Amino acid sequence: MDRVAQPLKFTVLDEEDLEVVSTHLQDAVIKVADVIWQPQAKRLVIGLNRFDWEQAVADKPQTCRRRSALRFERVQSFKCRGVDPAAKDGVLNLLTVEFSETEAPSGAVTLIFSGDAAMRLEVECLEAELVDLGPVWNCTGRPVHAVEAKD
Repeated sequence: MDRVAQPLKFTVLDEEDLEVVSTHLQDAVIKVADVIWQPQAKRLVIGLNRFDWEQAVADKPQTCRRRSALRFERVQSFKCRGVDPAAKDGVLNLLTVEFSETEAPSGAVTLIFSGDAAMRLEVECLEAELVDLGPVWNCTGRPVHAVEAKD
């Protein structure tokens, strides 16, 4: 690779922060085995291979992925839809991460994946972190999304 961007490290404490992280995580690939729920610690950690959108739109575009970790703290409950926890080799394609406040500062964080899969976290408050762990590699192709026609 010609140029490697600096690793990301974001702390999430509000909805705006989560929107920034969600943008960086669009099209991240996650193995089910890399989703680690720690109920006693009220923590969810997800290892993922994120597509580096900053590199893809740079002056000299490159398509690469980075090994990253997404960690949520103060998680009261964790539920999945369309995800088989026993299928450890299952792969999920992350589309977006959303937050909906219930009773401030608590709410629900929803990770939405392609194929109608989702993970929902009930949180006391938004407290999360996205960190690039180091490994970066070239990948073939760039994720493409169909654009819906508006009436």
